[in-house]
Amino acid sequence: MFTYWIILGVFMLLSWIISSRLKSKFRKYAQVPMNSGITGKDVAEKMLRDNGILDVQVISVEGELTDHYNPMNKTVNLSRDVYYGNHVSAAAVAAHECGHAVQHAQAYAWLNLRTTLVPLQNVSATIMNALFMIMIFGSFIIHGLFPIALPIITLPVEINASNRALLWLNSAGITSYETHPKAQDALRWAAYTYVVAALGSLAMLMYYIMIYLGSKD
Repeated sequence: MFTYWIILGVFMLLSWIISSRLKSKFRKYAQVPMNSGITGKDVAEKMLRDNGILDVQVISVEGELTDHYNPMNKTVNLSRDVYYGNHVSAAAVAAHECGHAVQHAQAYAWLNLRTTLVPLQNVSATIMNALFMIMIFGSFIIHGLFPIALPIITLPVEINASNRALLWLNSAGITSYETHPKAQDALRWAAYTYVVAALGSLAMLMYYIMIYLGSKD
């Protein structure tokens, strides 16, 4: 059990460091205006149109870095600074979230798998919270299954969305020679958060495997 807390602590610290660095990068690139005067909302709507996606709505939501694509109601949800912002960070984030919309439209397998697992994870959490006191060992096996799998599946989804975003930003002429490397850097640091989460999940998986193998001896 002590090993469990060490692994958890190490990856929580790494996650905090990278998250802090990510926020710093986004604040830095939020000071770099786009030459075209285009906002995050404009970027999102243009990327959707360029990919023939006409049934996805771009909306503004509260919070910082709360941007996400919702495949259930087909909405690209952009935080207010991204939605109204005319800067590199806004363009990068808006294009990334639209990358998920393109994945959805093209039935990208990893996105479909992640979309399927999210409600299953929520159901498993509800069930295990109710049964935790009488099935504590089962909570580590069943309740831990989806949290371990989801970050691993999420990693290729997020990296693919960023790649789609950067390719489109360049080909559509949204970013320039000066701004494109900054958009690339911002999305790279965003990807690092998913890399750490995936590595943490793999570490926990190895931990459970070692427990299982040890119990067989």
